[in-house]
Amino acid sequence: MDLPAALEFALLTSQAAGRAILPHFRASLDVENKDVAGGYDPVTIADRAAETVIRDAIRARFPAHGLHGEEHGREAGSVPWHWVIDPIDGTKSFVLGQLHWGVLIALNDGERPVVGVAYQPFVGEAFVAHADGPAEWRRGDERRPLRTRRCPRLADAIAVTTDPRFFAAPHAAAAFEAVTGPLRFTRYGGDLYCYTQLAMGLSDVVIETGLKPYDIQALVPLIERAGGVVSDWQGRPCYDGGDVLACGDPALHEALLRRIADAR
Repeated sequence: MDLPAALEFALLTSQAAGRAILPHFRASLDVENKDVAGGYDPVTIADRAAETVIRDAIRARFPAHGLHGEEHGREAGSVPWHWVIDPIDGTKSFVLGQLHWGVLIALNDGERPVVGVAYQPFVGEAFVAHADGPAEWRRGDERRPLRTRRCPRLADAIAVTTDPRFFAAPHAAAAFEAVTGPLRFTRYGGDLYCYTQLAMGLSDVVIETGLKPYDIQALVPLIERAGGVVSDWQGRPCYDGGDVLACGDPALHEALLRRIADAR
């Protein structure tokens, strides 16, 4: 695979998905709750239409590749390469007319994500990376490299997470307190923007739990190529989602993994 070409394809495809999404943004919208267990996991016509656009584009360009999307499930390919799709990451923000949502597209080589694109159609900004190149912010013809910042001291670090209520289970609550307790402060809300802020060097820690593969895979190349580290709470790959810890500074990541282990 030509990874730079795959990245440009993923970016163009995310922009096409954005064109399918935007007519429904800040408009009257029927919202379905997918969570049959009593929680709230919204989905809209915009989510489904965007994923259809993405899947159709991938099938046309890479017919042998597999697909794994949030709304339309898995489709096996004849080669290890497969695409992991979240057509709208942050649907709760989307239905409220807020801006912390976007299209996530990852290309996985059969072992790990090697291309990642996060695109916000309303703002028109994209965060992109592939395994052989730098992480970049793009908007139109503008491009800027992304670098995480060094922050080895816990007392100086800033954490972001989407919702503290996700850490209700005792083991998760203990890990959350172990990570965020000694830090300067913690900010809530963001979904994919938690990770893009980290890659921009604006924050230092992301801790989340209960993620799916399509929530995180596009963001792994972005964090890593910007100079950060992302793993599960034991320091292992987090490509399947679950419990995730991302840090801009590798030394901070090691320190927080030790704190999580001590809290268990």
